[in-house]
Amino acid sequence: MMRARDSWTSPLGLALWVLTLTLMGEVTQGRTLEDQDYYIQEILNRDHYYAFPEPEEEAATEKPREEAEEFGRPEERRQPPKLKPTKKELKPKKAKKEKLILETPPGKNGNRKSEKTKSHDKFSNGDYESQIVSEDIRESCPPLGLETLKITDFQLHASTVKRYGLGAHRGRLNIQAGINENDFYDGAWCAGRNDLHQWIEVDARRLTKFTGVITQGRNSLWLSDWVTSYKVMVSNDSHTWITIKNGSGDMIFEGNSEKEIPVLNELPVPVVARYIRINPRSWFDNGSICLRLEILGCPLPDPNNYYHRRNEMTTTDDLDFKHHNYKEMRQLMKIVNEMCPNITRIYNIGKSHQGLKLYAVEISDNPGEHEVGEPEFRYIAGAHGNEVLGRELMLLLMQFLCQEYRAGNTRIIRLIEDTRIHLLPSANPDGYEKAYEVGSELGGWSLGRWTHDGIDINNNFPDLNTLLWEAEDRRNFPRKVPNHHIPIPEWFLSENATVALETRAIIAWMEKIPFVLGGNLQGGELVVAYPYDMVRSLWKTQEQTPTPDDHVFRWLAYSYASTHRLMTDARRRVCHTEDFQKEDGTVNGASWHTVAGSLNDFSYLHTNCFELSIYVGCDKYPHESDLPEEWENNRESLIVFMEQVHRGIKGIVRDSHGKGIPNAIISVEGVNHDIRTGLQELWPLKKQELKNFQKQYLGGLPFWP
Repeated sequence: MMRARDSWTSPLGLALWVLTLTLMGEVTQGRTLEDQDYYIQEILNRDHYYAFPEPEEEAATEKPREEAEEFGRPEERRQPPKLKPTKKELKPKKAKKEKLILETPPGKNGNRKSEKTKSHDKFSNGDYESQIVSEDIRESCPPLGLETLKITDFQLHASTVKRYGLGAHRGRLNIQAGINENDFYDGAWCAGRNDLHQWIEVDARRLTKFTGVITQGRNSLWLSDWVTSYKVMVSNDSHTWITIKNGSGDMIFEGNSEKEIPVLNELPVPVVARYIRINPRSWFDNGSICLRLEILGCPLPDPNNYYHRRNEMTTTDDLDFKHHNYKEMRQLMKIVNEMCPNITRIYNIGKSHQGLKLYAVEISDNPGEHEVGEPEFRYIAGAHGNEVLGRELMLLLMQFLCQEYRAGNTRIIRLIEDTRIHLLPSANPDGYEKAYEVGSELGGWSLGRWTHDGIDINNNFPDLNTLLWEAEDRRNFPRKVPNHHIPIPEWFLSENATVALETRAIIAWMEKIPFVLGGNLQGGELVVAYPYDMVRSLWKTQEQTPTPDDHVFRWLAYSYASTHRLMTDARRRVCHTEDFQKEDGTVNGASWHTVAGSLNDFSYLHTNCFELSIYVGCDKYPHESDLPEEWENNRESLIVFMEQVHRGIKGIVRDSHGKGIPNAIISVEGVNHDIRTGLQELWPLKKQELKNFQKQYLGGLPFWP
């Protein structure tokens, strides 16, 4: 007997004893033997969360949202960002509701509250307690961050998985599958078996008031998999679960009817817990259990944690952090212009298919005037209407530049006095309005991407690459195509060509103003892509295709990526399928995926402007509560990239009488891409060729008059 007792007191014996009690407990709770291995595996996988709790920030109690006031006065727009969706986003239901609060018994969860409030009833048996709290207004909460990657892979768990590429870490809203779907980067979480015992679970790592669930099917070109109904369960310790009820029975939530359109289900009662689990109950007949999801929830104050949560960012900039529809965007531009009338000018470059004006803001010490020796810079955002983050970053940037100029920031003053800056926040306002109508989480991956007549603006420019490369391949014939300022083909200029009105407006804008450097802001990834965007080899979809100025483009791309908070962080998770860390957050566009008629290639071959695509975030349309952090991620990069316009050789080409020569061709030795001086109406129209310019460290940037 003594030996037996000693064996039970050994570490191995204690472990076996705990495992035996666990198995006995599962049987008593009525779980099937088939499901025990999944449950035990999940318990073992979570042990490190209790052993090493993360320091978290004590959150402030949220206040009820005030009614929207008329937008227009500067003092009104300087309100702090609200942690709730806009009216166009997840709308609260104004009805008297109840809130279910779960409390973990003492000793079962290291993150439980140290004391219960007076309104809680204590039970002697140590079981779960519940409290019903009345609320006059139903409060909506922002996403926890599955799509934005605030929720890490370690916070996602599942009962079973079909394979690693379909693991719980892939069950994020709007995540995209790789080109080869049977790899590590597939387009959803898919259960290993199709039965009623499958689930996917999110650990919020703190008590959170859950208010809703958004689901999608599997992103796949070949397969159709989605969940048509599910249950929702919550827990405070991941051991004991409570199913959301609808009266006396378990509530069954209606899921998806196809694989891409997100479906929101609000919980009938806000529930406070740490863990939330989705249990599929039915799925598409010819498919499997697969889903992507986002959870809506408000983290609660935790008195046991005194440190900031990991990766949480705050900003001290007093800017208008919200999503702006077309009318609000115009009003904000007007406010900036009224605050800084001496350095700003509002103008439009054309109209959209629906007749909305394409407004731009110029920021310069002499707005409306091109000054000799002062380079022209541009940012374009919103070519894809649903990629909203770039649009809001442009609106934040113009506010920031105005405020800092007024405050005497020497860096910003020097930038504005030495540069003519143009900001086009919304190149596709028609598409944006479509995305704005459904809100930040319910538009899916593509709603609003195209113009009203179904055209992708970013790839709607003339394909000048083919003209250039065919001319270069015909070496035995006289050269008829120049290596720069390649003219637009006549067919593209015809009225019957499939060219968007927005595209024609942008081309006219590019030809009117002698831009030197530009960036077009896009979304859905974190990388800077530089030309060429089109592969030169036939029948290839990916191939490194550098321009003659490849060293310049690489530097320009790195200048943005290296100053971004996350782009060059080797520890960050990839957005979807591509890991761009091997090139420090940059990529040659053609080596990523080939695109004919891109804005970048057209700008390089038709004008003097070096253009890059800047993908500013994994989430195309982040919730407005995420905008302050996204601004902090990109603010320094936006400024540094503009400052690069002053790199390289610059000067004025004059004739023997000291007069400026327009349209003069500049050749740089060793670079097979010429550039031209800009046009001035008072200058005589004649050409002069200058060769053998000595190339400096960043030589090859265009001249300006």
